[in-house]
Amino acid sequence: MIMTRGHKIFNIFNLVLLGALGLSMVLPLIHIFAQSLSNNTAINAGEVSFWPVGFTLGSYKLILQDPTIWLGFRNSVIITVFGTFINLFMTTTLAYPLSRPEYLYRKSILLLVLFTLIFSAPLIPNYLLIKQLGLLNTLWALMLPMAISAFNLFVMRSFFLNLPSELLDSARIDGCGEFRILWNIVLPLSKPAMATMGIMYAVGHWNRYAEAVFYIDHRQWIPLQVRLREIVFTDQMGQSDVSSELLQLLSPEGIKMAVIVVATIPILCVYPFLQKHFIQGMMVGSVKS
Repeated sequence: MIMTRGHKIFNIFNLVLLGALGLSMVLPLIHIFAQSLSNNTAINAGEVSFWPVGFTLGSYKLILQDPTIWLGFRNSVIITVFGTFINLFMTTTLAYPLSRPEYLYRKSILLLVLFTLIFSAPLIPNYLLIKQLGLLNTLWALMLPMAISAFNLFVMRSFFLNLPSELLDSARIDGCGEFRILWNIVLPLSKPAMATMGIMYAVGHWNRYAEAVFYIDHRQWIPLQVRLREIVFTDQMGQSDVSSELLQLLSPEGIKMAVIVVATIPILCVYPFLQKHFIQGMMVGSVKS
């Protein structure tokens, strides 16, 4: 294809625009990371931009020796892993029958799901429901009520609708049941959709904050994001073995930035493993054959 002058100008403009948007997202993260590695004097003097000044690992040493950080980290990992599994299982097992034309009640159920997408229950009825179910002060309160996202359900259903019906019919002729069709045929073909839904659900669980504040009072069950908020806004640090001399050399801002980095890195490490499927799944349900 011959590139015209207009195409070249558009490509240059597109490259500059996307590069600027990318920098606007990356540079704040670099600044936070640089502050977390800088000493008290440099941070207070405003000398830190995108490179550490007065390099020190004291902030990370302080927070990693705080037992409440590890407690919140453990709870967030449990919520993210098990919550994402519950989300994918429930979303898939509901989206598949709703995508099959032979299921008689699919339209009625879709209307009910659509109703929940438009109208949501307020906080007090949700709290009373969680209390009646006996889920208060448990990690289940942060996983079971959000088991299915109505929006993700419609996206997954759209993906299943695009699967060739001839493939499923041939499996039925060979004697496959619906569960075997779902497990051996549909799910292997749905890796892009599963990866996309999985990372969306996982990020939501990892950043779970409001529900934890409402439903959990016991300190041993709070997730990492609640502990992060306490440190960032109230400067509350737990008991640690760090000497008082080291604590005096550290800046509260540097400690806050280190906590943000520690809370962000785990979910960032998951993305490279799902990037291939995630890029393919970005168009899930957007094109109907």
